[in-house]
Amino acid sequence: MLQKNSIPAFLIATLLMLSSSAVFAAGQKLLPAIEPGEDGMYHQPWFYESFLDLAEDVTESAKAGKRVVIIFEQRGCPYCKEMHVVNLRRPKIVNYIKKNFNVIKMDLWGSREVTDFDGKKLPEKEFARKYGVQFTPTMIFLPDSPKGLKDKHPRDREAFRIFGYWKPFHFLNSFVYVKTNGYKKQPSFQRWLSAHAEELRAKGKEVKLWE
Repeated sequence: MLQKNSIPAFLIATLLMLSSSAVFAAGQKLLPAIEPGEDGMYHQPWFYESFLDLAEDVTESAKAGKRVVIIFEQRGCPYCKEMHVVNLRRPKIVNYIKKNFNVIKMDLWGSREVTDFDGKKLPEKEFARKYGVQFTPTMIFLPDSPKGLKDKHPRDREAFRIFGYWKPFHFLNSFVYVKTNGYKKQPSFQRWLSAHAEELRAKGKEVKLWE
């Protein structure tokens, strides 16, 4: 129960997120903001236009030197919004993702047909349940080849996964972690990130872990 005159936790979180956006905007130029679509969700114009045949998407992306990442979102998700209005408005983040990844957007409650690696076709919402996705945003990074994936358990078909809102530094480096195959050498993202941050500092680069 909230005490009299106390500030709700969700309001504090919202204010902190807004202040994070304002601090960055004051020092650097953000990309233009986008508005929610008719479905109430945010759709970046550079997201990958997919027929949702995952084996085909991974194969075609690999030919272009890219990996596939699936982002699950849902209408009314405040942390999905934060990902779009803060992280995906920063040129450094967007440019890195566009160069190295094809991003497929899925609706946690959607009905578009997805063809999984095992050849089974099912709606987005059933695909989400099959892969144990319960929260938004959730990002699933896929391997660079579909070979052998059809015989694996769904959770073993992915290279890496994150869920919830991650601050810009952590968010960007989750993509670096996958692109550089860091997850193969160090399965702990936090340990990898700590070492990576030290490498950046050694090169004289500024590291803002909680930006």
